[in-house]
Amino acid sequence: MSPKTRQVLNDWMLPGAIVLGVSLYLLYYFTPWLHSYERTLHICASEGQRLVIAVLLFFQFVKISPHDLRLTRWHALALALQVGSFLILAFAVSRVPEGVGRMLLECAMLCMICPTASAAGVITEKLGGNLAGTVTYLVMINLTGTFLIPLVIPMVNPSATMGFWAYVGHIALKVFPVLVLPGLLAWLIRYTTHGLQRRLMRWSGNSFYVWGVGLTLAMILATRALMESGLGAAAVAGIVLVSVLCCFVQFFAGRHMEADKSASLTAGQALGQKNTGFLIWLGYNYMTPVTSVAGGLYAIWQNLFNSWELYRKQHSGR
Repeated sequence: MSPKTRQVLNDWMLPGAIVLGVSLYLLYYFTPWLHSYERTLHICASEGQRLVIAVLLFFQFVKISPHDLRLTRWHALALALQVGSFLILAFAVSRVPEGVGRMLLECAMLCMICPTASAAGVITEKLGGNLAGTVTYLVMINLTGTFLIPLVIPMVNPSATMGFWAYVGHIALKVFPVLVLPGLLAWLIRYTTHGLQRRLMRWSGNSFYVWGVGLTLAMILATRALMESGLGAAAVAGIVLVSVLCCFVQFFAGRHMEADKSASLTAGQALGQKNTGFLIWLGYNYMTPVTSVAGGLYAIWQNLFNSWELYRKQHSGR
């Protein structure tokens, strides 16, 4: 691939993946004979995205050792922001009657607690941040969410029938196979087959393009959530506003947690870039189902911001 072609691909891959994912779902939606394959297509998109997440995390773990996972000041600040805002919003939800206002609070609550995206490390590295810092926070927020979310669900959804440990198990089965297993495999290779590890590290530079596939699948799921929500224009506008605000607040807060440029950038990506597939799943299964739309919209805003950041980085020479 020529340098010019690679540059064009780097500039346009994320917005192109957004457009492709939306277009593919709309093609399915407006092609009646494809509707009989709805379950198959959904499984392919959701499980395919989980596979991409696992692959991306595997290549990130290959490049770092367990000793690189160190806690810093911004880790504590970011975790406090996510947990604190989640609990405050959950309390507000529990006090608000059913309706659009409650639904929007639920959307904000999910956007604030949603764990860091597996691709955050990929984007962080390309922008000049610290990969180990991002992976450390990714592990922290996933572990925190696995135990915190089950404590809060009964408070905001009194009709929930599962017990605490059942919820923990349900969420852990969603999170841990794509978080723990890639790390264990990567570190097994690191300490047993150094030649393979070096080859994998050289190939890991292509992780950005792997994320293009993952983003396309994420946008298929996001568009599906929106099209099947049955929401009116006012409700959609409200979710758009909430998801944009949550995205802005978290990127902005992260970027202002540290004075050091690299640490600031790393904190911003770790806090602002979300695993929106998990957010969609969480909203659909445990909250008002239409709140899953917030995950789809958040995916658009964060990747438009990432595209702008990458374009600015690559064309400013910084």
